[in-house]
Amino acid sequence: MHSFLRTFAPYVAAALCGFDRLVFKGKLAALYSPNGMHYYLNVNHVLRKDFKTHAAEVTGQLLDASLVAAAKQFGRYQYIRAATVNKEKVALQFAAEHHVKQGLVCVLQCVEPCWSFDTCKNANGMLEVRGEPGKCSHLYHYYLHPKFGWMYVRLQTWFPFEIQVGINGREWLARQMDQEKLAYKRCDNKFLHIEDWQRAQQLLDRQLRTDWVRHLDALQKEVHPAHPGHLGNLPLAYNWTVFQSEWATDIAFHSAGDLQPWCDRWLRQAFLSFGSADVLRFLGRTRPIRKNAAPEVHSNVCEFEEGKRIKHFVQHNSVKLYTCHNVVRVETTINDASQMKVLRTKSNKPRGKKAMLPLRRGVADMPLRAEVSQQTNDRYLEAVASIKQTTTVKELAESLTQRVDEPQRNEAGQAKDRKRRLRGLNPLASTDGALLKMVSDPKWMVHGLRNRDVVGWLYGQEQVQQKESKRRSARATRLLRLLRGHGVLQKVSGTHRYQVTEQGRAKVQALLAAFNANPDELTAKAA
Repeated sequence: MHSFLRTFAPYVAAALCGFDRLVFKGKLAALYSPNGMHYYLNVNHVLRKDFKTHAAEVTGQLLDASLVAAAKQFGRYQYIRAATVNKEKVALQFAAEHHVKQGLVCVLQCVEPCWSFDTCKNANGMLEVRGEPGKCSHLYHYYLHPKFGWMYVRLQTWFPFEIQVGINGREWLARQMDQEKLAYKRCDNKFLHIEDWQRAQQLLDRQLRTDWVRHLDALQKEVHPAHPGHLGNLPLAYNWTVFQSEWATDIAFHSAGDLQPWCDRWLRQAFLSFGSADVLRFLGRTRPIRKNAAPEVHSNVCEFEEGKRIKHFVQHNSVKLYTCHNVVRVETTINDASQMKVLRTKSNKPRGKKAMLPLRRGVADMPLRAEVSQQTNDRYLEAVASIKQTTTVKELAESLTQRVDEPQRNEAGQAKDRKRRLRGLNPLASTDGALLKMVSDPKWMVHGLRNRDVVGWLYGQEQVQQKESKRRSARATRLLRLLRGHGVLQKVSGTHRYQVTEQGRAKVQALLAAFNANPDELTAKAA
């Protein structure tokens, strides 16, 4: 992100990074095991044939103890007949009609699909309780919470009584700024202007230090006070996980007029130049990408009333860029945490050595979730930043095509008088063009480029004799020296790795965009 802010410094007012939408799930994990429900029935002395009757009684206890009766008394209860109805819209109507400023807004009841339990006979003809997809009644409790602001809690009224909690980090931030009397201008979940951007970022950072278990347990007690008494002799605690998270990086420009000229360029460049491999690298995929094994990547562009958006999907996760008035937002959505790798210890060895392992769904990994999401946003913004170039392709390519002098250095790193002449590059030729495309791969933004990586790109991973291996390594060294001489690469101090320079990335991205451009469109614009 630093490169983006440096590039657009004259136009940018501030940046804001933090969680947007967060959806948590609470489960009674023990009931999901193969014999979990059988154990529950045994300790509560319930016969399997009586499971449905028992479950109906427990559901009745839950409904009596929940806030349904109170909501009906004050006219804030509604039964929704279709699961497709927008429940948030209904809740907002309740809030407007009853002038709700804080606390419970309404309770909505609706039959929806879920994972539940039912009785059936096994292969031996014995009756058993088995988990399977089904439908049951759910309660939606909408709140104007004193801490989180507008939010909801969804409670499944049949075994295993799953809970879903939805909050918004920006809504939460608005509450925090209201308490500190910070003035701001807001559009939906985006802040167009804040009196003190630095203080707002501090408040967002404070959210990462939240004791999630304590707050989520408090919400559970409010909407589901029958727990754990309704479980009889098996009192279980809810296990909280993150079902979905959105981490947003908002760049606020001084005005919509400053942002608009760049918006179309970013969308066009992203759609034309960011291929499947690029998107996978943005989302932290550093392993070799094989055509037959790589996950499917989808990208689409949409236009809304507030602005335009491009979104890249990789299975259940995504990264997107969109604009709203004077704000451009890059947002990483994680629905499947196992696809993201983070540096952490193993679950069974909390004091052991850290390694790159899949991100866990538990709330304990919220800081790691924030870190990997911000890294994704940073990589995307880094690629977008190179689109600022307003010079012609000829001007960009001309410096690469000319011969350059490479100063020789002695063992102390000091430049010698004698210089080595390096040939010019031909960016439109297949060999040099492929070389530039290779070094621009976003995966090198994560760990850097090495000699062995260039060898692998040139010759593949086949095993060869030592003499041939040295010859290939020498050729890779000459190519790295050539790219360094032209300012495309720079060596990472103290390592054998190379990174693409900011200026080099701008040149390469512009040239790649020219490669992918439609000749008819270029001719029409030239005319």
